[in-house]
Amino acid sequence: MSTQQVLDPATRAYRTTNPATGQVLQVWDRLPDDQAAAFLTRAHDGFLSWREVPRALRAACLRRVADLIDGHTEDFARLVTSEMGKPYPQSVHGVGLASSMLRYYAEHGETWLADEDITIPGFSRTVIRREPMGVVLGIEPWNGPQYMAMRVAAPNLMLGNTVLIKPHEITAGSTLLFDELFVEAGFPVGVYQTAMLSTNQVSTMIADPRVRAVTLTGSDRAGSAVAEQAGRHLKPVVLELGGSDAFIVLDSADPVSAATTAASCRLVEAGQVCVSPKRVIVTEKNADRFIEHYAEHFRAQHVGDPFDPATTIGPLSSRAAVETLHGQLQDAIDKGATVVVPGGPIEGPGAFFAPAVLTEVTPEMRLYSEEAFGPVAVIYRVPDATAAVELANSSKYGLGGTVLGHTGEAESVARQLDIGMVGINTWFGGPIEAPFGGTKSSGFGRELGGRAGMDQFANIKTYGFV
Repeated sequence: MSTQQVLDPATRAYRTTNPATGQVLQVWDRLPDDQAAAFLTRAHDGFLSWREVPRALRAACLRRVADLIDGHTEDFARLVTSEMGKPYPQSVHGVGLASSMLRYYAEHGETWLADEDITIPGFSRTVIRREPMGVVLGIEPWNGPQYMAMRVAAPNLMLGNTVLIKPHEITAGSTLLFDELFVEAGFPVGVYQTAMLSTNQVSTMIADPRVRAVTLTGSDRAGSAVAEQAGRHLKPVVLELGGSDAFIVLDSADPVSAATTAASCRLVEAGQVCVSPKRVIVTEKNADRFIEHYAEHFRAQHVGDPFDPATTIGPLSSRAAVETLHGQLQDAIDKGATVVVPGGPIEGPGAFFAPAVLTEVTPEMRLYSEEAFGPVAVIYRVPDATAAVELANSSKYGLGGTVLGHTGEAESVARQLDIGMVGINTWFGGPIEAPFGGTKSSGFGRELGGRAGMDQFANIKTYGFV
């Protein structure tokens, strides 16, 4: 499958590197300004025709793309593992999620987009209709490049919008693989495109009236910049930003089972997941047993080649990611944190990082307030549920969380958490059927979740008949 795009002989902006070996895989130049403008023109022209396509045909096209993705699972998964380092089975799972989202919206989209009748005195009929808006610009991250791209594409294409994806520089190849599949599935040219854009070109597109909405998954700093630009031009924006999710273990929880769940979820994709439970908050009653078993799980991990079936943790996404995480870890150790499981950078050409567990992390340490994007866990002891809620809500982030304990008590604690998603006696993660998003510095708006994922990007228009 080809991943070529016209190259700009000027500044090279996109580079994929195998984080397990340090080998450069491919380099693309950013698009020249005239070609970036042409991408937007194609997206807008594509919208004018795509919005007129019957919903049943849109759904059929989504199903065909899903089938094509499944037929290329190995190609997609191998490229993701090569570009960002997650173990191959996890990459296979991510490809499956991408095709599942397309099928999910193909199966239910027509129902969610059906006319909604309401009664208003003086009108013979009043109808609420969800209509497409135009071009949606998606600015996507590196840790789930295919899943994230389809999280934007599935609801919007079913709705009748067109989608322009700006991939992350270090996983551009993984995202670019989609383009020819959409054309092969019968989508008109311009309806779905991946574009190697510069930051300035993104700003230009946000300012262009043909771009009707923007969605970004990334850091809170990037989200602030995009929200400011979108606000300046009065455009809706959905932001899925950082997370420092709390995993709360109450007195009534089983500490051994809780430790297994918490550690397993923390180490998915080497901890490079926004909804990973990065802060464990355990009541004093269960703390010793929980920490003992949690630490055992971390020590049992096998760090190595992500294509080796024995590997449970591959490299981090880049050497820069290793340096950032190491700086956070060392800062905490230097300021007096207790090391339960030692970890840190592993010497060699790759971006490998041994998992670490800390306790006694205090507010003056970076790990207390910053998101740790990698296999470093922080465990806090608290006296009771009230203190657990207070500590959980002290973070500037509010993406997701987990509460373990007797159902009634756990639900009571969950209601007090200022977050967008919560699992009670299980890690919730991000199922495609549920709205995905958070509060505070974790952003605003929701993706997925059926109709909720469409409403963010729809013109909800009311028709009144007399």
